[in-house]
Amino acid sequence: MVEERRVQARRKLPPWAVDALIGVGVTLVLSIVISAGQGGRQSPDPIAHLWAVGLGALMLVRRRHPTAVLAVTALGLFAYYAAGHPAVGVAVPVAAALFSAAEFGRLVHAVVTATVVIAVSLFFRLIEGEDFSFVVGYELAGHVLLMAAAIALGDGLRSRRTVQAGARRIAELTAQRYRQEADARLHAERLAIARELHDSIGHTTSVISLHADVARESLGHDEARTRAALDLIKSTSTRTMSELRRTVALLRTPGENPRSVLSLSSVGSLRETAAAAGIDLDLEMRVTTELPATVDACAFRIVQEAVTNIVKHSRGTRARVVALDDGAVLRLSVTDDGPGQGPDSGAGHGIAGMRERAETLGGTLTAGRESTGFTVRAVLPLEQTS
Repeated sequence: MVEERRVQARRKLPPWAVDALIGVGVTLVLSIVISAGQGGRQSPDPIAHLWAVGLGALMLVRRRHPTAVLAVTALGLFAYYAAGHPAVGVAVPVAAALFSAAEFGRLVHAVVTATVVIAVSLFFRLIEGEDFSFVVGYELAGHVLLMAAAIALGDGLRSRRTVQAGARRIAELTAQRYRQEADARLHAERLAIARELHDSIGHTTSVISLHADVARESLGHDEARTRAALDLIKSTSTRTMSELRRTVALLRTPGENPRSVLSLSSVGSLRETAAAAGIDLDLEMRVTTELPATVDACAFRIVQEAVTNIVKHSRGTRARVVALDDGAVLRLSVTDDGPGQGPDSGAGHGIAGMRERAETLGGTLTAGRESTGFTVRAVLPLEQTS
């Protein structure tokens, strides 16, 4: 389709060529009518034919000055008859100018000019004694119809171009909207990938970093503790690679059920991470409703990230995770008893990522210090729309 349009565009005549052809047509038609030598006080002469050439030449500027071309054509017609040249009618000489004026949006000018030309012609012909029934009853209808046809043709062509321009504009806006939607989808996908990688790797790398410090501090002093720390680093890194593979698989197949990878029922595995940092993690899971897969995965990621932040930033010794539902929403809270600033209170992406996850599902997430410690609270609706 696009190639076909390009071929059509190449085949289309340029505007100047169209104007030149119209000008040649006007000159030839008027010259033929003048050559008939009907009426007038003078026989056909070079001046009359030169006048025909002049009206044709006006077509070369009809696009830039349609009103001027119309006025000059009408005045030239009056001057032609005043000089006594052979009759050429009134509709034929001004038809091209009327068409051009209507084509380029000068419809009122075209109608007024046509009316004035007809009125002046009738007035002078009747004064000169021509038969009223012949002039008004016979010739007038033909002149009016020809002028009206020229104006209607020009205005119809203008309307068609306007419609085509509107259609092109709509097509451009539609294409632009599709591009914007594609960019938005790409941005959303990039955010999803960033969140998944941050959540899947951030937790375990925090554990690895913590136990690497333990191993370094106990190296040469406590061989059993060093070995235990290294064993945990090895097992954690193995889980990291497994988690990363599952995350990549999920990203490659977005239609896969996230429950097969992530579930709130797996939060018990976070106890080991917290315990390694010296934090006693209590779990209170009061979920009686079967969670939608997206909510289940989101809830696990929020709890995982909140616990990771506690391990990395909190100076407390206890943390508590509460999950409960009332059939309409799932409520989560993760609290530690550490003093001072809350976890991830700087420029990190942990809390921002958790909030994005919750808001993606139509929920909310807040994080801040409370009387019991730093708390992350999330409310996730269980009714998910596709």
